[in-house]
Amino acid sequence: MKLITKKTDYTIRAFCYMAKKRERVTVTELANNLKIPRQFLRGILQELEKKRMVKSFRGKGGGFNLALPPDKIFLTRLIEIFQGPINLNECMIREKICPDVMTCLVKKKIEQISRYIVSELEAITIETLSH
Repeated sequence: MKLITKKTDYTIRAFCYMAKKRERVTVTELANNLKIPRQFLRGILQELEKKRMVKSFRGKGGGFNLALPPDKIFLTRLIEIFQGPINLNECMIREKICPDVMTCLVKKKIEQISRYIVSELEAITIETLSH
């Protein structure tokens, strides 16, 4: 189980960089400074533009800005964009649907842990990560 995928990780790193810089940045600048493959990063930023998380500017002096203030960009939102809803309580014991899904004691405990983890993640913003 991966909590953070490569796309989400790269997004978090790029957003923290943009939050610190507080001015428009190019894909090349981000890729070089963060050691992220340029074309992969470009694709990520294009996806994020469609989700209205970044603004892009074309031409001379072009680049990308955060579309929201860093304190309004939550880690959970970035995870959901690339990975879907945060769901840590899928059965970790069996691959097929378990007949004990309603009575499983392990599942109940994992759901409790999952709620705690999600509540902690919901408090994390790009602002808190970039300081």
